Amino acid sequence: MIKNFKSYFFLIVLPLFFISCLQENNNGENKPIKEEGDNDITIAIEDDITFQTIDNFGASDAWSIQHIGNWPDQKKQKIAELLFSQQLDENNNPLGIGLSLWRFNLGAGSAQQGIDSGIEDEWRRADSFLQLNGTYSWQRQAGQVWFAKAAKDYGVDQLLVFLNSPHVNFTQNKKAFSTSGEQSNLAEANHQKFADYLSNSIKGMEKLGLTVDIISPFNEPQWDWADGGQEGTPFWNDEIAQITRRINETFTKNNIATKIDLPEAAQINYLFEDDNKPGRGSQLNYFFNGNSEGYIGNLEHLSNVISGHSYFTTSPESKLIEERNKLHQSLQKFPKLKYWMSEYCILGDNHGEIEGNGKDLGITSALYMAKVIHHDLSIANASAWHWWTAVSVYDYKDGLIYADKNKKNGDFQDSKMLWTLGNYSRFIRPGAQRIQLKTEGELPEEILVSGFNSTDDQQYIIVVVNPLDKAVQLQFTNDGKTLTPKSSYVTSSTKNLELVENSAEALLTEKSVTTLIFSN
Repeated sequence: MIKNFKSYFFLIVLPLFFISCLQENNNGENKPIKEEGDNDITIAIEDDITFQTIDNFGASDAWSIQHIGNWPDQKKQKIAELLFSQQLDENNNPLGIGLSLWRFNLGAGSAQQGIDSGIEDEWRRADSFLQLNGTYSWQRQAGQVWFAKAAKDYGVDQLLVFLNSPHVNFTQNKKAFSTSGEQSNLAEANHQKFADYLSNSIKGMEKLGLTVDIISPFNEPQWDWADGGQEGTPFWNDEIAQITRRINETFTKNNIATKIDLPEAAQINYLFEDDNKPGRGSQLNYFFNGNSEGYIGNLEHLSNVISGHSYFTTSPESKLIEERNKLHQSLQKFPKLKYWMSEYCILGDNHGEIEGNGKDLGITSALYMAKVIHHDLSIANASAWHWWTAVSVYDYKDGLIYADKNKKNGDFQDSKMLWTLGNYSRFIRPGAQRIQLKTEGELPEEILVSGFNSTDDQQYIIVVVNPLDKAVQLQFTNDGKTLTPKSSYVTSSTKNLELVENSAEALLTEKSVTTLIFSN
């Protein structure tokens, strides 16, 4: 329908937009609603239909922060501002992306072993408060502690400690990686020592002014971790259950309130199926089905979260959607359980869609990241979304910020992936709730739209991903009333989460991610 001269102008003069029209179903998945229609594209905000509540957006300090945290103060302060700040500059543009969770790598002590660790790349060796002689030094991991404190000072109120491997003092081969994928590298006789180590580390960090809210003792237990490329060990499901029970008892004994996060599955499908890892897959059912021999869902310190990584399930696009639908359907059997997407960066060749190799500071990788975020939130109903490494020193698509591989000083660069994550993390704060959106008109299927109620229900936050080479214009309504955004922030090839002029019809520039904020 042509409502006014302006709409008529756009209908006649501009090229016709596209064929497919999309709307969100109750899982947030976009589906065609018609094949033909007029050129007005309207997104109706249906805030009476709600989905998951957002817990946080995060990133990890592995592995570079152990060194970059010792750089000159001015430089590391700027990096911290980019990651954590919620403040605006003099032009009302965000100074940072306002992460709401920080992931702290409690290492296995391979950094103390040096070349004897068997890990060739010294930046992938990780330190620990526990020393090889069995004593603790709270002066260790100083660079990481600095950034964790900076996060806290900026208002990041959730701190998660994660381990890739148990400490080398407790491993079977005295290395931070396994000898074989056939068994875990943690000797059964050392389960209690491992639990005590976690307890002691949490209490020690508390003395440093850092409260550990969550601890993740296992990381990608499906992989063998036998190549010495980094710290890591496989675990079988029954081992994870046994060790988690021991950790729970130890935390109770020591009056530790920290929650335990499981299982950081290497791929999200291992949460709901064995696939090629029997004994290490089907983790939802094994840990949280009351009839399972591995049931631990009733443990006092276990969080009501199951976590998995989005690696190797993002391409082709049919798999991206299918795997997340399967995960969402599997989670319906566990209504009290939330899903956290706890690690992702761009790996592999992704069926020719995008290569993991090669640093990319530009918008191409950022748009791919945004597509993954959208589907993890809108189909899998993820309550949290975490990027892998906040600061990378590698020629790879794994960083939000890229820095020189220099232990004492160097230069760094932000990336469009940083600011694109900010389109979500800066505005969708913990406690926000995803809401239903309905599309009316010829919205191209490549354009992805997700919506959220703010924590106080006073604002709608809408994030739109436009990977096309053309701009698209949208209108937004609620209860039949046209809404005008009170602010809009754009990340594109020329903008970094930049405030743009508002109008009743939001113009989404080509190859951009836009966050629109409406008064409720």
